[in-house]
Amino acid sequence: MWEYTDKVQEHFLNPRNVGEVDDANGTGDVGSLACGDALKLTIKVDENDVITDAKFKTFGCASAIASSSALTEMIKGMPVSEAEKITNEDIADFLGGLPKEKMHCSVMGREALEAAIADFRGMVLPMAEGEIVCECFGVTDIEVRRAIQESNLRSVEEITNFTKAGGGCGKCEDKLRAILEETVVGAKLVKLEDAAPKRMTTLQKIKKIEEVLEREVRPGLRKDGGDIELIDVDGDFVIVSLRGACKSCHKSQTTIKEYVEVKLRELVLDTLIVEEAN
Repeated sequence: MWEYTDKVQEHFLNPRNVGEVDDANGTGDVGSLACGDALKLTIKVDENDVITDAKFKTFGCASAIASSSALTEMIKGMPVSEAEKITNEDIADFLGGLPKEKMHCSVMGREALEAAIADFRGMVLPMAEGEIVCECFGVTDIEVRRAIQESNLRSVEEITNFTKAGGGCGKCEDKLRAILEETVVGAKLVKLEDAAPKRMTTLQKIKKIEEVLEREVRPGLRKDGGDIELIDVDGDFVIVSLRGACKSCHKSQTTIKEYVEVKLRELVLDTLIVEEAN
């Protein structure tokens, strides 16, 4: 399970500066609802180029909300010239760290800030002129190269953690590797074939698990008046909830471990651990 710092939890449960600045003169919209994460950041800059107010609206996970909340706290009262130097690592550090799989949330915050400052200045960001590499999440080659250089990334998996590129259908993995090799000339790379076994992205894993549950597990459970619902996938932990007759059955744990877990390990990934939701 992912470990979140107390500060991440605090900014998720009690986010600061939620909403929109009424008289904003800078707006940054990044991400997409269709992609699972979206952030709208609005800022107010005074005549001295100081950010006097900042608010956000975020659609996403706990890390996305916490990163957005932290960002607004960081930049309020800060000159624009200083705010534009903020990196995604600064946002993560402010929160006491983020799980590596959630670093893209801090990147989204940094990108929203850059977009808001560019809007304030009437400029077009270079990122918008890049070539789309990952169609699932709309990530450009410029964004990928920047993440590789700034965060010293050395594998496609790390690129996915920081940008989400490659985290959907996976068809762009070859493009991502090519960009990685071009960007990090002479550096030691972590090759996909060296990873045994090759890791699935979370989205790929969820899709595969859902397919197996629907095709292999549910038909058998429904014959006995039961059913199963996928609640969450966190790393190798698969959280499910039994429904109908299965929920009250005293053999529910046997069903989960000897039936559901066996099927998922056989047909999805042999390291999966299936647990019942509380």
